[in-house]
Amino acid sequence: MTIGKVHFVGAGPGDAGLITVKGQRAIEKADVIIYDMLLNSKLLEAASLDCELIYCGKTPYSNGIKQSDINALLVSKALEGREVIRLKGGDPAVFGRVVEEAESLEANGISFEIIPGVTSGIAASIYAGVPVTHRNLGRFYAMLTGHGEGLQDIDWKGLVDSIDMMAFYMGAGNLPDICKNLIGHGKPGKTPVLVIRWGTYGRQVTVEGTLDDIAERAREGPLLNPAIILVGEAISLREKLQWFEKKPLFGQQFLVARTGTAKSSLAEGLQELGGDVLEFPKWMSASVKMEESQLLSFLSYERILFISPESIHGFLDSLTEYAIDFRRISSELYVVSSKSKKVLQKRGLSAKLKSEMPETGRLLVIGDRDKNQIDSDYGDADYAQSIEKFVDERFLEILPRMLAEKAVDTVLFSNRHSVDMLMEYTRKANVDSEELLKHASIGVIGKSTGNRVEDYGFSVDMMPEDPSVQGLVALIVNGRFLGSD
Repeated sequence: MTIGKVHFVGAGPGDAGLITVKGQRAIEKADVIIYDMLLNSKLLEAASLDCELIYCGKTPYSNGIKQSDINALLVSKALEGREVIRLKGGDPAVFGRVVEEAESLEANGISFEIIPGVTSGIAASIYAGVPVTHRNLGRFYAMLTGHGEGLQDIDWKGLVDSIDMMAFYMGAGNLPDICKNLIGHGKPGKTPVLVIRWGTYGRQVTVEGTLDDIAERAREGPLLNPAIILVGEAISLREKLQWFEKKPLFGQQFLVARTGTAKSSLAEGLQELGGDVLEFPKWMSASVKMEESQLLSFLSYERILFISPESIHGFLDSLTEYAIDFRRISSELYVVSSKSKKVLQKRGLSAKLKSEMPETGRLLVIGDRDKNQIDSDYGDADYAQSIEKFVDERFLEILPRMLAEKAVDTVLFSNRHSVDMLMEYTRKANVDSEELLKHASIGVIGKSTGNRVEDYGFSVDMMPEDPSVQGLVALIVNGRFLGSD
């Protein structure tokens, strides 16, 4: 059997957009991904459907899986002839134990590559408004472990005498000792200190102080790992350089209920405004086989209505498979959403919204699920399914871990089906949907969606008069709830 290969990939510090292009491509090609706690699980969505996802997270407060077991797992998966990704938060070579893992591979004749990532000591710092170097305030920068085992090996006197800006990794539990050692070796007690937890995420938390008082300030949080501790005068630039924490939705966590594979403009809009966004459940899709004669018969309909972007992709891909020219479509095309309209426009086809559709003429409805699962009643219309969607159940076990990191502030539903899907799959993920929703604000698009939420016994807090993504985001940004002025 051919021996596989292992890629160590740096996932970056949290913001999923900070992964490298090479790292992203490696994830897409992987047969197995062995991943840590300290990374954005959204990165796993790029994995193929048959890729095996294995969680091996460890924290300073829980031993988790042993390092020797991780080493053995990497070896065994590669010996099966599989392409393995070891996905590690930040950069794999910065306090990432990549050396031990790579040595175990080398000892077993397994080839590997190391793809660097953006380390949190740099990324989290600038997301908090602090440059790690500055021409006047800090020319020398050092990254150090904040673990208790590593503190005893630090040359504290040399550090104080030669380094302007210091970044201690995973040192929240040892913050008093770090401050005591720095002051004891000559660092002024008034030296600025910044502790950053969950850096680059929308849930990023910062506590600012000095060597004299930061331990007490952080204890009031309490501020636990994962955290970066910055020490240096360049922290004084934070007031001018803060950008991330000034975004209007910074610090808020949203759960967007999903019903399809297309990118969520709602989730993207919230993230752009600084929000931390979970999307659930995670969907996959597969084309439904259509015969050429069936496709050709569709072209005789006066009206064709697509109920989702995925249904459009499935239909047009089938036309392409049989080399049927799109220009042969003489039907009037209609869509349920503006997102679907844009999909057709990108293919050079024009469409109108369902609300503009006349009642006369033979109608074909093309959907992405079985006809008996469609909410709307299309009367005597014919129905065809162009694509099959299904929930990727590999992500069910991830949801409880994500919710444990920070409570959800707002749950958002874009249609009736999204309400049913969230209720069904939170249950399958062993998450109490009632507990989740009763402590969160609920926003919906459209009265029908709001009615479905109420069917489950919950109240709707936000529903825009303009039933659109833009309308809902505007309500959230302005903090306008139903019943408020």
